[in-house]
Amino acid sequence: MAMNFVVTKKIDGTNVYYTVRWSKFAIAEKYSIITGVPGMSGIFELYYQDKKKKLNLLRVQRAWFGGLRNAIREVSDPLLETDVKIKNILENHVCYYRYSVLESYQDLADVLFFFSETYFPKRYTVESSGRFLKIFLQEISPEKIVTI
Repeated sequence: MAMNFVVTKKIDGTNVYYTVRWSKFAIAEKYSIITGVPGMSGIFELYYQDKKKKLNLLRVQRAWFGGLRNAIREVSDPLLETDVKIKNILENHVCYYRYSVLESYQDLADVLFFFSETYFPKRYTVESSGRFLKIFLQEISPEKIVTI
């Protein structure tokens, strides 16, 4: 199952081209996460649905130690959240996640750098691996939902 949802890359000189093949969106519910998400490293997004049924990005994050299963389970549990604003969102909204497996820490750094620069320009300091001058990224989603 998980191997369909992987990040691949092609290198062209000083440029890298990543393709993120996302899993289907799933409701962030602990039992389905435990049984349906692989314990491998990768990248994931967590969304909440507002009153107008719009999905709003809450987090984009890499999972390394402990893998995707543990990371998604942890960040989607309001009992484990310490930030009051995020805890309120987790308690009062339906949340969804999607993920893609990626087993290279340096590639995870590049992909997270790309998403951070795209979603939150100048807001967060996430460093790339430093291996490439330019990073390009394409998303493939079963629901045909892409965010970049």
